[in-house]
Amino acid sequence: MGQRGGGRHRYASDTGATRAFLRLLPVLLIVCGAAYEYFTPSGFSGAPLFSAAPLVAAPFFSLRGTLVAGLVSIAAIVAVHLRYTGEFGSDVITEIATVATVCALACFINRIVRRSDEQLASARQIAEAAQLAVLPVPAGRIGGLAIAARYEAAQAGAFIGGDLYAVQDTPHGVRIVVGDVRGKGMGAVAAVAVVIGAFREAAEQEGSLEAVAQRLERALAREGTRRSGIDDFEGFTTAVLAEIPHGGGFDRVVRILNRGHPEPIVLLGDGTVRVIGPDEAALPLGMSELGSWPDRATEAGFPAGATLLLYTDGLSEARDADGVFYDPAARLAGRIFPGPEELLAALSEEVRAHTGGGATDDMALLAVRRP
Repeated sequence: MGQRGGGRHRYASDTGATRAFLRLLPVLLIVCGAAYEYFTPSGFSGAPLFSAAPLVAAPFFSLRGTLVAGLVSIAAIVAVHLRYTGEFGSDVITEIATVATVCALACFINRIVRRSDEQLASARQIAEAAQLAVLPVPAGRIGGLAIAARYEAAQAGAFIGGDLYAVQDTPHGVRIVVGDVRGKGMGAVAAVAVVIGAFREAAEQEGSLEAVAQRLERALAREGTRRSGIDDFEGFTTAVLAEIPHGGGFDRVVRILNRGHPEPIVLLGDGTVRVIGPDEAALPLGMSELGSWPDRATEAGFPAGATLLLYTDGLSEARDADGVFYDPAARLAGRIFPGPEELLAALSEEVRAHTGGGATDDMALLAVRRP
């Protein structure tokens, strides 16, 4: 947890220092231009430095700030020549005209940049709203269990992808799905919406995880036939379903049904790590045309103080510079975390360090802790 905070502070500090320098740069350019004009012989012009000031200000300052940078540049030219050199010929007028022209262009660039920023901010707000609608963040406590979820997009500034998670308290227990839709783009987002919508309905109505999985299979099949072309809809989804029954004492269990997804991990209170593999391999959801096998849920112990970790392959297939995969089970063995949020924060920071910040796939993490 401390590493994550330290990394953020260093990044924020570096970004703040860079922005401060860029905001100071127009002033430095004007000062250097004035000094150049003063100390060089007649015929040498500081116009490039004066012209650069409003151009540098355009992306980072307001329209007023950009205009001020240009006017101050012109004022510096006039002041230097009238007060110190006593010269004000055609070359000076040409220099002023050059800076004024560049200043006008800088103001135009400023308006374009500001309009683009406003459009980008609007697009991001729409993307955030869409993600919250399709993939809402689960409550911190559901059915007596502590819940934490995290979505890490591989592409900076991206909000929507093909990874998914959902948690629902039902009459049959707390039911969970974590999945990964093949592909990217709006087709993947559509598949995410279908899977989560079908899961929420089936989780309430079906008496077993096997029946829930079949409902998801049928939902993807229906949606796939309704849409035309593979680019319009991504019907191939790896998923893991979990069910934690209500009640029970120290030997409370969790049931896992895996459809071609990375295997969940149970972290016990003493640091012991258990990987919950399927008793029998199964195809991902949406591939029933290739064959079908009966779904069989695996049951594992989930005692007090234990944490169930479910994740997408953005975690387990994260590679370092040498091509070595991040192994969550090996990395978590022997470690104890105060809660599920701290666990996910540590994983996120470690994957970022493992890949050098160059993750190539989105990553969804969900942790469930039994108090």
